[in-house]
Amino acid sequence: MSPPVDEALLRSLTPGVLGILVRRGADFAAAEDAVQDALIEAVRGWPEDPPRDPKGWLVTVAWRKFLDATRADTARRRREDLVEEEPRPGPAPAVDDTLQLYFLCAHPSLTPSSAVALTLRAVGGLTTRQIAQAYLVPEATMAQRISRAKRTVSGVRFDRPGDVATVLRVLYLVFNEGYSGDVDLAAEAIRLTRQLAAVIDHPEVAGLLALMLLHHARRAGRTASDGSLVPLAEQDRSRWDTALIAEGVGILQAALARDRLGEYQAQAAVAALHADAATAEETDWVQIVEWYDELARLTDSPVVRLNRAVAVGEADGPRAGLAALAELTDASQGSPARGGHGHPLPRATAAAAYLHERAGDLVTAARLYADAAREATNLAERDYLTRQAARLNTRRRR
Repeated sequence: MSPPVDEALLRSLTPGVLGILVRRGADFAAAEDAVQDALIEAVRGWPEDPPRDPKGWLVTVAWRKFLDATRADTARRRREDLVEEEPRPGPAPAVDDTLQLYFLCAHPSLTPSSAVALTLRAVGGLTTRQIAQAYLVPEATMAQRISRAKRTVSGVRFDRPGDVATVLRVLYLVFNEGYSGDVDLAAEAIRLTRQLAAVIDHPEVAGLLALMLLHHARRAGRTASDGSLVPLAEQDRSRWDTALIAEGVGILQAALARDRLGEYQAQAAVAALHADAATAEETDWVQIVEWYDELARLTDSPVVRLNRAVAVGEADGPRAGLAALAELTDASQGSPARGGHGHPLPRATAAAAYLHERAGDLVTAARLYADAAREATNLAERDYLTRQAARLNTRRRR
């Protein structure tokens, strides 16, 4: 029995093959379809007859697939021009268009969900079914989303400079989806970010890669054997991946040395401080607050200020943390910092519950944990917050 095709190899070759077709003049949407058809042929034929030059084989087959489709719906003159332009089979060109594909798939005209889907399909080499399973939507829905995205960017010039920040946001969206279906999206995001780092020398690309590695290193400790969520302070740190931590810290240090600080480098610095602490009690919260101050200056994000409030609560005590949280919520009546609920900022209620518990106000904390559980969109998080509320209510009745 012949060995199966190396799917990782096929996925790594996909962006380069697609880039060659587009550079030859193929419309992006048609080129992407042709590459997918070539990948299907590879899966069918390579186990029995593996090519000596896999990329060259894919380029040749994909280009012919494109020509076949073009012949069916284009004018005779254009058909003849394309046939005359068809290169002879041989080694694939050395030019690497991977970076341009990243820019194209994260084009500002696309919605975030469309950009993510197109990136996973065109750059990541995943099938529509795999992407649909990962995002828990019907395959037909995902196919429509990808088709619309391809049509949207088909008229965009391939050699036009792109926005690195937009690409990084798309990759971080992929990473934060974690794992579902048969695709590990966190690992896929790391692979794609490594690939991006290989073709562009940018400190924020390195910062994002470091951030992903440092978060991914803690993955094994985030859930208990029954699947329940384990908060950072209670995680078994012996389960953390020290090799990934060392790699992430090394990448981060090199990026920071370039003195071009960005938000992903600052977030990675916070993650590195957590990873560096042998126990939760040894965490350098004062320095973490300083990094959140840097992040707040860079982004002015309410989520960053919420995380900073929790860090202040650890560094200077829960009352200081609640005061910092109140600065975020003073404009809203019934803010979590005052013991209210229904705050629109994700996890603000949970943060307020935690800080009230540390301050000794168990009645307010229990109520806020229950409110936060109702607001949670993640089942594991909802279960954890419900258990926290139950734990405090049990303590109060004793």
